[in-house]
Amino acid sequence: MKGVLLVNLGSPDSTKPKDVKRYLDEFLMDERVIDLPWLLRAFIVRGIILNTRPKKSAEAYQKIWWEEGSPLIVLSEKLQEKIDRFTDVPIALAMRYGKPSIKTGLEELKQKGVTEVLLIPLYPQFAMATTETILVLAEQLRQAHFPEMNITSIPAFYNHPDYINVLAQSIKEGLENKPYEHLLFSYHGVPERHIRKSDVTKSHCKINGECCKTASPAHEFCYRHQCFETTRLVTQKLGIPEDKFSVSFQSRLGVDPWLKPYTDRTIERFGLKGIKSMAIVTPAFVSDCLETLEEIAMEGKEIFEEVGGQTFNVIPCLNDREDWVKTLSRWINEWVATPQK
Repeated sequence: MKGVLLVNLGSPDSTKPKDVKRYLDEFLMDERVIDLPWLLRAFIVRGIILNTRPKKSAEAYQKIWWEEGSPLIVLSEKLQEKIDRFTDVPIALAMRYGKPSIKTGLEELKQKGVTEVLLIPLYPQFAMATTETILVLAEQLRQAHFPEMNITSIPAFYNHPDYINVLAQSIKEGLENKPYEHLLFSYHGVPERHIRKSDVTKSHCKINGECCKTASPAHEFCYRHQCFETTRLVTQKLGIPEDKFSVSFQSRLGVDPWLKPYTDRTIERFGLKGIKSMAIVTPAFVSDCLETLEEIAMEGKEIFEEVGGQTFNVIPCLNDREDWVKTLSRWINEWVATPQK
């Protein structure tokens, strides 16, 4: 029997500092998030970050927390429930960090008799800190606890026509009757070394615009290229001229070089240039979360207004939009209809 496991990032159980600390420990101790030797990673995370960051992060979560709980969890559950209406196979939901865990999701599918699992990481672009860590953990769990299961996954869908159509439509609706001078595509940042590590050729990646434009097998796993390609395809579809949009990267952590330009500095720069109205879309996230609702919609807006900006329009993520639900459901149904080898 076939079944599907949707996997998103995750969230703390509550906005209490102790729950945020537990969540951050699991998240930041992932060797594909902070890719340092275990002892050094533990020293940085448990010796430094977890002594200061949980309280600050808890305050940020409190600003965006809904009555039903974490926005990311609530929106992911709504997505799961709606997909369930358009498919005839069990649909389970899991988080890479926090609850429900990937192991819990696989156990739920096993109890329903599922032996063929389609794993859907809810990340359009591939990155070692997002998609790869999900795939690796799922395989480890399969070998240890679910040997009877066969797990396959969908590839990164950053350039899939169906996804581009839905993203373009959501941006079009978000911009409707809201004039803007500049549209910023803000993607979650990653350390530059992650991009180089993901280069299967070990020679193509130079962390500059040219290597992302030159065709290469490295692009299959190059997060930076995929972000720019998503942007190119969407703006091309919407007919947005090149001088009216740009790309930036948010949520950097630590002192190591991350992908540039940085979103906060980009927002500030546009405000200082005299731009009064900006629109921002965050295509690395399919569900609104702390990084979109607090970091962009609140902190970003404050930065823009402090330097003279007036209108700051944050376009919602795809969340549980009907066209996004139908797109994922169609992909699932196509997989269900395909005989397994």
